Amino acid sequence: MSPTVTDAPQRARRRRRGGEATPKKPFLAEQLPWGAATYLDDPTQPIDAEGVEAIHNASMRILEEIGILFLNDDALDVLKAAGCDVDYETKRVRMDRGFVAEMAEKAPAQFTITPRNPDREITVGGRHFNFGQVASAPNVMDLDRGRRVGNRADFQDLLRLSQAYNCMRFNCGYPVEPIDIHASIRHLDAHYDILTLTDKVIHAYSLGPERIEDVMEMVRIAGGMTAEEFESRPHMFTNINSSSPLKHDWPMLDGAMRAARRGQVVFISPFTLAGAMAPVTIAGAVTQQNAEGLAAVALLQQVREGAPCVYGAFTSNVDMKTGAPAFGTPEYVRAMQMSGQMARRYGLPWRASNANACNAPDAQAIWESVFSLQGSCSGHANMIYHAAGWMEGGLSASFEKFVIDCEVLQQIIYTNRPVPISEDDLAVEAIGAVGPFGHFFGAEHTKERFRDAFYAPLMSDWRNYESWEESGALWTHQRANAAWKQILAEYEKPPLDTAVDEELCAFVARRKEEGGAPTDF
Repeated sequence: MSPTVTDAPQRARRRRRGGEATPKKPFLAEQLPWGAATYLDDPTQPIDAEGVEAIHNASMRILEEIGILFLNDDALDVLKAAGCDVDYETKRVRMDRGFVAEMAEKAPAQFTITPRNPDREITVGGRHFNFGQVASAPNVMDLDRGRRVGNRADFQDLLRLSQAYNCMRFNCGYPVEPIDIHASIRHLDAHYDILTLTDKVIHAYSLGPERIEDVMEMVRIAGGMTAEEFESRPHMFTNINSSSPLKHDWPMLDGAMRAARRGQVVFISPFTLAGAMAPVTIAGAVTQQNAEGLAAVALLQQVREGAPCVYGAFTSNVDMKTGAPAFGTPEYVRAMQMSGQMARRYGLPWRASNANACNAPDAQAIWESVFSLQGSCSGHANMIYHAAGWMEGGLSASFEKFVIDCEVLQQIIYTNRPVPISEDDLAVEAIGAVGPFGHFFGAEHTKERFRDAFYAPLMSDWRNYESWEESGALWTHQRANAAWKQILAEYEKPPLDTAVDEELCAFVARRKEEGGAPTDF
């Protein structure tokens, strides 16, 4: 991929000005400050109370009559001991609706996650919302180098972007898979990078015993905690996806149960694409999602009562002509809003995603992402995965898209600030002073509030065409290209005690000598 919109006259104009068009001042100097964000408006509820109960009752029928496959014998034993109907031969589990409701009530409606830097603590639940960066993409792209396989250098640079932006509240996995690190030790090097290049909340993959246990130990070391202190409250999280339809597989269940036993957060996110892994109707897809998610919540509450669980929603639709996943569609918007209603029905926090299916950071990528964010935020998602940089249905992470997305996220955060209504804000005296023939550009009321009048996105370019053309005529993705380079140049590594760093390095070295994690299950 190349910056095809930059033609020769534009390059000539930049040369006349003495180089590329990059900001003169530190790029992130005026970004929104770090701080909790909460929804100002009430959630959108596309279905009424009867509709919510209809989905609930249909989900309970699935759990009672059809059942869910738990492809993990330890999970089967836990559910058998809890009184569920367990068929060990087929791995099918049926649950009574009363049992499911009781287990969902035991999970907390709101909690905090405290990373190694306690100032970066986040609240999950209620009206709180938090954004995390793109995660788990196998490829990476930018305008200069095109699309390429994920590698550690790009992985580290995307972590630096995530650390630099205050709107990024947590790391929801590897922003791009560092495939140049062997899979058996990848989690060790990758999480060392995450814990040292960032100081925000982190995620561990639930892919069997070794990976989740290693990362929990690394988080404990990085936070300078004893085992008891680590297990006393959430310090990290993991995410599991059901293998829709109606299955939870062995490695994810194993990792989820290990995290729950130690008091860490588990996100349960069925991957229900309507028309492929779920019914083509949105109501049917959300019903299946609901059943799969609640089944895992019930299991984890049996593993540890009060274990923090998050209701995950990843219901969208597929292009029925090609079978390809589609995101940012009207169906996705409604599925997210309905998912929010179901999560609140059970008193559970919930996660959504900022997704798109585009192959380049173009206008379509932005409108699909904005539609995804509309559904997620109007539905009151507490944790929004892939909020910056996601491309190509999750197959690529884009540096330019990361910057553009962060501009949108900051506007969402700003929009959710309360609107002040004081005598001074009403500005009756200022209106009288300016009168019918003046203007407010030079009014004292304006000058006193100039910098706080509204949030001006750093990537915006509000000039007339002639001024824009003379200044270099850069398109949005080209300005984003200049921006991410400057942000990386200005990046400052968060402090970490030398002794803690040495202990982390020693742990990583020892686990590598022991072979790391198996690469088959």
